[in-house]
Amino acid sequence: MPLVEHIQLPTFERLRESGQEVLSLNHALKQDIRELHIGLLNMMPDAALQVTEQQFMKLIGNSNQIAQIYVHPFSVPGLPRSPETQSYIEEYYTTFEQLQDEGLDALIITGANVSNPRLELEPFWGPLTKVMEWASERVTSVLCSCLATHSLMKYMYKIDRQLLPQKQWGVYAHRIAKPAHPLLRDINTRFDVPHSRYNTITRDQFERAGLTILIDSPQAGVHMAVSPDQFRSIYLQGHPEYHTNSLLKEYKREIIRYLNDEREQPPYPENYLSPQARAIGDAYITAAEKAKQAGDPIPEFPEEAILPFLDNTWNDTGKAIFNNWLGLVYRLTHVDRDKLFMPGVDPENPLGLL
Repeated sequence: MPLVEHIQLPTFERLRESGQEVLSLNHALKQDIRELHIGLLNMMPDAALQVTEQQFMKLIGNSNQIAQIYVHPFSVPGLPRSPETQSYIEEYYTTFEQLQDEGLDALIITGANVSNPRLELEPFWGPLTKVMEWASERVTSVLCSCLATHSLMKYMYKIDRQLLPQKQWGVYAHRIAKPAHPLLRDINTRFDVPHSRYNTITRDQFERAGLTILIDSPQAGVHMAVSPDQFRSIYLQGHPEYHTNSLLKEYKREIIRYLNDEREQPPYPENYLSPQARAIGDAYITAAEKAKQAGDPIPEFPEEAILPFLDNTWNDTGKAIFNNWLGLVYRLTHVDRDKLFMPGVDPENPLGLL
């Protein structure tokens, strides 16, 4: 599914430079191929905003269904933004109001950083619920990532996420629970998924809400669940969109905070660093602590030295799941963006599984 550069978003050029196929709008308009219009509600903080664009667009663009994908990034009020990031959003993002007028075939909602244990007290909660309410009536399928999953579970089912004893941080083995489900067609029965969160929705909470669990892990809990109709809402707690170095960059930020006396020494992300990568990290911590004690400048974190020793054990499965999801969106949605389903599709049972 080639992405279409329908707006002058800098991410498109970065994707091209990394080898991703991106069609120019002029080229796309000359092809007689069906379009899919996917919303990307990006609620990530400033430092991760553009990286998150790239991560989700890569998953979308690497899908092999025959369609042209128009990704429409937008955000909501109530998220702290620097003037530079707000200017970027105003220049390159669309507005929720415009998408309400034009319609979407599917919607992805990213996670966000929060400071309040009660999500409904966050400043972005009101604008987010307006998007969720509209999408539940006007969008064929909504895929939620991490905090968006916790928010939608609160909004739809009055279920509060549970604080974990410690941060779930690392790469964990998962198994599929429903091999025959169309969203899991032709994927590995066992695979890894990165997680990075302090809170969780438990298996019992998902099941009490009537949701179907599709993927879970003995260590990390439920990764993927779907609404009772099996398709309209998809809930992810892990991060299949993460780049190979995403957890490394997060660890780098935390270890620098530790060296600046802003937190205790962080553990390494679980099941992520190879022995060689861990050895480089250990040597860096020792050298940085010695420099700090001597009053010398803290050395640069050895990100580039560690990167060759990291493995990505989740990307292929993530792409396969997105491929299945977009293939179903393509098959079930009406060609008119303002209508949900093709004639004959039951909105309460779109996959015909019930």
